[in-house]
Amino acid sequence: MGWEVKTLKEVAEQSSTVDPRKEPQEEFKYIDVSSVSNKSFSIEKYETVLGKNAPSRARRLVREGDVLFATIRPTLRRVAIVPAELDEQVCSTGYFVFRPQEKLNNRFLYYYLQSDGFIKEMEALQAGASYPAVNNTQVQNQTIPIPPIREQKRIVAILDEAFADIDKASALTERNLESARELFESYLSEIFVRAERSAEKVTLDEASGGVLTGPFGSLLHKSDYIDSGVPLINPAHITATGIAPDNKKTVSQETKERLNSYVMSEGDIVIGRRGEMGRCATVTQKEDGFLCGTGSFFIKSSERIFSPYLVRFLRSNIGKSRLEKLAGGAVMPNLSNSQLSKLKVPLPVFEEQRKIADKIDTLSENVERIFGVYRQKSLKLEELKKSLLQKAFTGELTKAA
Repeated sequence: MGWEVKTLKEVAEQSSTVDPRKEPQEEFKYIDVSSVSNKSFSIEKYETVLGKNAPSRARRLVREGDVLFATIRPTLRRVAIVPAELDEQVCSTGYFVFRPQEKLNNRFLYYYLQSDGFIKEMEALQAGASYPAVNNTQVQNQTIPIPPIREQKRIVAILDEAFADIDKASALTERNLESARELFESYLSEIFVRAERSAEKVTLDEASGGVLTGPFGSLLHKSDYIDSGVPLINPAHITATGIAPDNKKTVSQETKERLNSYVMSEGDIVIGRRGEMGRCATVTQKEDGFLCGTGSFFIKSSERIFSPYLVRFLRSNIGKSRLEKLAGGAVMPNLSNSQLSKLKVPLPVFEEQRKIADKIDTLSENVERIFGVYRQKSLKLEELKKSLLQKAFTGELTKAA
């Protein structure tokens, strides 16, 4: 095949270090580890910083055409080529900065650093549980198959064209997925707008069996928590499809009896009081007897409310918008019991609520199938990229071309 195998140290230099603090009044453009996208494999943002304010990690000099590889959490594949606008600027020491020598095309290296083979090597070498990383020596010691420079350029041209086509297809898939979401939300809004025109609007306090708050932190102590006991349901345990308890953060039966006023029953609705508004779920028979957590409220069931209907309203754009207004425009919205109790909802007769919920469920199932098709297509496009990279560095790509 006429390919050589070299260590990265043999074919690419590491960039030099600089100290922007030595020029305190000089501005420079700084590329942090978060600046590189592992979706577009490019530098999507950077900061302009005065030398005197330079972060301690701002030490790597970059030049146009250099190839960046993030050594912090290397499996995230944060790889990018330095564009002309960032020539002679500075990046974080969280990157290894490659400056390819004459025998190595920078885009050939750029694609190689994204390949599964290279990333698997990084995964095997990374150390640190909470902040996994590889060191520069480990990166430099990796090998790379190197064909003649003309062959490298041919491979790069094939990959550039193929990846551009795949990216267009991916972008179209994402747009179609977003359009499907928007149509679904628009349909939901129309359903509830019609309900508001024809049905009575009542507060949750009037319609339900009451809005109750989870226990304050002072009522729970470390000694109350056990494994595989009675689950506490907080916002993090409320998913798009129901309730997913954390069985490692549960309380004893004795604690449940002590906090019996916070025990939820089948038909109740648990709803998050902080963060994302509208995160709620119906308590099913399976969750009957779970405790409402400190970060949640629960709305007691009543003969007037069909719980799945109310959940769908609270999760809709109309419901979320009203909850957000009640909670205020804070960075972390936080509902109070009295605010939630005063929330007005359209309340058709019970049987009509059931029909509306059933209609939404049927539509949701159909839409979810469409979402599944788009997600599968996105996964296949990503797999196609990986397959092309694998062929590129085993000589199969140009052989087939």
